[in-house]
Amino acid sequence: MNDALGIAEKILSGKVKAVDITQTALTKIKTKDPELNCFTHITAATALKDAENIDEQIAKGKNPGVLAGVPFAVKNLFDIAGLTTLAGSKINAENSPAVVDATAITRLKKAGAILIGALNMDEYAYGFVTENAHYGTTHNPHDLQRIAGGSSGGSAAAVAGGLVPFSLGSDTNGSIRVPAALCGTFGFKPTYGRLPRSGVKLFSSSLDHIGHFANSVRDIAIIFDLLQGGDEKDPVCTKLPPDLCLPQINDSSFDINKIRIAIADDYFTQKAEIEALQAVETVANTLNVKEYITIPEAKIARAAAFVITACEGANLHLEKLKTRPQDFDVATRDRFLAGALIPNQWYLQAQRFRRWYRDKIRELFTQVDMIIAPTTPITAPLIGQETMILAGEEILIRPHLGLFTQPLSFIGLPVLSVPIFQENSLPLGVQLIAAPYHESLILQVARVLEKRYHNHNIKI
Repeated sequence: MNDALGIAEKILSGKVKAVDITQTALTKIKTKDPELNCFTHITAATALKDAENIDEQIAKGKNPGVLAGVPFAVKNLFDIAGLTTLAGSKINAENSPAVVDATAITRLKKAGAILIGALNMDEYAYGFVTENAHYGTTHNPHDLQRIAGGSSGGSAAAVAGGLVPFSLGSDTNGSIRVPAALCGTFGFKPTYGRLPRSGVKLFSSSLDHIGHFANSVRDIAIIFDLLQGGDEKDPVCTKLPPDLCLPQINDSSFDINKIRIAIADDYFTQKAEIEALQAVETVANTLNVKEYITIPEAKIARAAAFVITACEGANLHLEKLKTRPQDFDVATRDRFLAGALIPNQWYLQAQRFRRWYRDKIRELFTQVDMIIAPTTPITAPLIGQETMILAGEEILIRPHLGLFTQPLSFIGLPVLSVPIFQENSLPLGVQLIAAPYHESLILQVARVLEKRYHNHNIKI
C-alpha cells in the first residue's frame, strides 16, 4: 500500500483487482484508524463502486489512467461531492454537502485514482498540531503518544501509517511540510498558484497552497504532474503550461554536480535541536554540499507572515467570531480574535516587506540553484505538550513548529520536505528549496538523494 505507481502498474497489468486493493485499504483503515484518528469520513460505498468501474474498463481493454485503482484521501477542506466540507470546524458541519468535487480531486479521479475519504486537520487550517477540539487528535504513527503535526496532520499520518499511498493537504505557513517531517513522509508544497485551489476552503488567500504527501519521489512527481494546469475557477492558478516532472526524474543524463546547492545558515541554525541539524548535515553529505548561504531577514519574514495570516484568517471568519464564538476551538478562536485587532497599518507594512523580501530572495537564487534547511526545529512533541526548550529558551510549541517553514511559504517558494530517519530517533524532515516554478529541479535532486540513500542502505 506504500507505492502508488506500483499499485497502479499491478492493476493495469491484471495482477490484482482495483476492488481488492480498495477493500484492503478499507479494512486497514477500519483496523488502524481508531488509534490514529486520521479520517473524519470514509467514502467506502463510492470508492468500491469506482473500483468496480476501473476493473470493468481494464477488462474491456481500456486504460483508466496512470493511477488506476490507487486509493487516496484528502484533507477535509477539499470539497467532496455529497459530503459537507468541514475544514476541521464544528460550525461548517451545519453546511450543505458539496455539489461537486474540488478540481484537484477531479483531476486525480480522471487518472483513475479512487477517493477513499476525508482527513482530520486543525480547525480552519490554523495550527501545527492537529489536536482538534471537535474531531479529536491525530496520532503520530511512529509513536501514538505524539502529535502528527498540522494542520494537515491527518493527511501525513494516513500516508505514514500505510492507510493510503498518497493524500492531499494544504500549506499556508508549513501545514504540509511540518506534519510530513514529524510523520516521516515526503511533503510537497509547489509554487504559490501552481496547483488549483478551486473547491478548497481557504484560510489565508494570499498564502494558501495545495500539495500532497507520498512515500517516494516518483509518486510525488506523478501526482504533481496530474494536478498541474490552469483553472478558470481559481484566479491565482497559473496558466503556465505543465512542467511534467516524472520523465525528468527518470532522466539518467541529469548531473547533480552541476547544481549549485547551499545550506541555509544563521536563522535556520539558531533554534534547532541537534537532531534537526544532523538531518540537514546528512542530506548535505549525501549530496556533497559544503557551501552555506544566509537568507536575509528570515526572522522578519516570519513575523510578517504571522501578521498577514492572522489578519486574512480573522477577516474571513469575522461574522462567526461575533455571533458564534463558543463554537470555535478555543485556541483557534483566540488567535482569530487577536488577528482581528491587528491595525491595518501593520498588515500594509507586512505586505510592503513581502515585496522587498521576494526581490531579495530572487537575487539569492542567482547565486545558487537550491537551498537546504531543516523542516522543523524538533521531532514530534508529545500530545498536549505546550512548550519546548530551544537554544536555552522555553517557548510555545504551537506557533514555533513553523519556525523554518514560514519564511519560505511567505513568498510562495516551492519546497519539498524529505523524510530523514536517524538511528534511535523519531523522523525529521529536510527542506529542498528552489526558485519559483523550479519544481522539476527539486524533484530531480530529491530523486538523486533517494537513490543514494538506497544504495547506502540508509532509510529515507
